[in-house]
Amino acid sequence: MNICIIGTGYVGLTTAAVLADIGHHVTCLDNDPNKINSLQKGIITIYEPDLEDYLKRNKTRLSFTLNMKQAIEPAEVIFITVGTPSNDDGSPNLTYLFNALDELSKYMNSYKTIVIKSTVPPGTNIQCHQRLQQNGVNQELYSIVSNPEFLREGSAVYDSRNPDRIVIGKQKEDHKSISIMKSVYEGINAPFVVTSLSGAEMIKYASNAFLAAKISFINEMAQICDQYDVDVNDVAKGIGLDPRIGPHFLQAGIGYGGSCFPKDLQALEFSAKKKNIHPHLLKAVQTVNHAQSDYFLKKVKEHFPNTLCTLAALGIAFKPNTDDIRYSPAIKIMKELHEKGYTIHSYDPKATLPNELKHILQFRSPYEAMKNVNGLLILTDWDEHKNLDWKKVKQFMKGQVIIDGRNCLDPDVIKQHGFTYIGVGR
Repeated sequence: MNICIIGTGYVGLTTAAVLADIGHHVTCLDNDPNKINSLQKGIITIYEPDLEDYLKRNKTRLSFTLNMKQAIEPAEVIFITVGTPSNDDGSPNLTYLFNALDELSKYMNSYKTIVIKSTVPPGTNIQCHQRLQQNGVNQELYSIVSNPEFLREGSAVYDSRNPDRIVIGKQKEDHKSISIMKSVYEGINAPFVVTSLSGAEMIKYASNAFLAAKISFINEMAQICDQYDVDVNDVAKGIGLDPRIGPHFLQAGIGYGGSCFPKDLQALEFSAKKKNIHPHLLKAVQTVNHAQSDYFLKKVKEHFPNTLCTLAALGIAFKPNTDDIRYSPAIKIMKELHEKGYTIHSYDPKATLPNELKHILQFRSPYEAMKNVNGLLILTDWDEHKNLDWKKVKQFMKGQVIIDGRNCLDPDVIKQHGFTYIGVGR
């Protein structure tokens, strides 16, 4: 099939790479000349494991363009994967989505399935349908499909190739889209969950809200564990073996971040309040998450009361295997420590400090960052950070306290090398 993807962020690029790998001809459209120019030269604009390999091996079926007419007119299926960032009031900003619809309306000369993959609140896909009508597009020329993504940054390619489910939301009178979407995803073995447009939108939000709730739950348990000399990792293992609970998203630490959970919970809370629903649990999940980085900062200040000391912070990205720093708790922690007077040496294998923290030094290796520091903070659980040469660390560090904000190190190994280990709920 001829497929167009509007938006070349990590969802758009990953979707393009996997659909091309299936065998489709995919044209990626964006309005950013620098991004398209880089992609045309084979330069990937984001870090995502395996993505570059997929794009390279399928380059004969992939093209990148700024030309809307060239991308839209031959396409049978159009995916919209543009961003929906948060407004100040927590509502999602749908400007990029509606702008994309307005532009593609000019080139609807044959029947097309328009697939909204961007994360949007309930009712948005119906608005998309209405918007196309207002733009004068004959409703016989299109169907709107809601097809939310469930990709984890750091394993997005794998998740696209091996999804748990493919959620398809459609209008009741739409009898074409299911067979078309099955052709799009031919060769991918996953159950289809078919629902209404708003049903698909809610599945996406409910999924992220539930996962965020698990993270906030175990983080709150970790604070209690600290007071009763209990290792929260034992608690997570003990409850995670219960199939009703499951082991995933039960790693205590400094809280969740990234491009999805923070904005999606805000958006779902906003959508609930619009209908006079008071989402107490959603608010509590966010409150616990905001407080978790403060809880970690309290540990740092207890062990390093002298703010003139120097600390090495390993991790900038919000999670391992990505360079995404959006809503990263690591950045929040480093910023506050710097403002309190601490000197911070930072390191991350892929992520770069934002401009607002350009006064913090970023080093090219973890060991350079540790040179003569008073303490070490683990803020992102990259494998590289888990597998440090602790004898070498001992030689580089001046102090001996290691505060593990991700509970990813083995306390016994750390102590055997003469360090003091501090975890979260350990």
